[in-house]
Amino acid sequence: MLQAVSSAHDDHHIRSNSSSIASITRSLHDSRTHLLLASSGSVATIKLPLIIQALSSHPNLSIRVLLTPSASRFLAGQSAEQPTISTLHRMSNVDGVYIDEDEWKEPWKRGNAILHIELRRWADLLVIAPLSANTMAKIVGGMADGILTSVVRAWDARGELDSDTKRIIVAPAMNTAMWRHPVTAKQIRVLDEEWGIGKNGKGEGWFEVLRPQQKTLACGDVGDGAMMEWKEIVSVIEERLGLT
Repeated sequence: MLQAVSSAHDDHHIRSNSSSIASITRSLHDSRTHLLLASSGSVATIKLPLIIQALSSHPNLSIRVLLTPSASRFLAGQSAEQPTISTLHRMSNVDGVYIDEDEWKEPWKRGNAILHIELRRWADLLVIAPLSANTMAKIVGGMADGILTSVVRAWDARGELDSDTKRIIVAPAMNTAMWRHPVTAKQIRVLDEEWGIGKNGKGEGWFEVLRPQQKTLACGDVGDGAMMEWKEIVSVIEERLGLT
């Protein structure tokens, strides 16, 4: 398993030129629709390739992928539904894949672009599917300890820098006990009520929470906490980006 993860990271870095900061900057105004698609540490990460594949029918859509270290462990070539990270690079519409090691990969000097800022500027929409309990806690707490949390922390929440308020959509996924935990309830209130777009989608917020479904989880427990069906997430993305 660890060897597979290491190999996946090696493949990722071999292909890193196509994911360079310069490529992001060049494409800021390329007239394409830009989706930043992220996964954090949950079994539901194995649905990420399916989401990307389903979106490949939109030729004007550009996708850049963010993976937390834990999410990368679910995409290490274990099976057909768990391909390596390098496979994501080759999928239609994917123009970059980024992991924590890509942030500050080279010594920074004045005038250089900063990866998480360029990704924020580039994105028309950020979707985190799945959003793990750990990453949810980091986001609500304002932490910026990796590429994904740094992008979220740098998000232009009031639309003062990027000319409009761009949305972040999250699809939580976790064990039933974790989903029903009082701490989770508090964090969801922040995302839904303090930062949320409102029930009619016309609020002033920038967060939209796609509630989990009830099913038999990978751990064997039966209950809510499973990520929303991936096909439904695709439909939400298509609708929010005006792809349908």
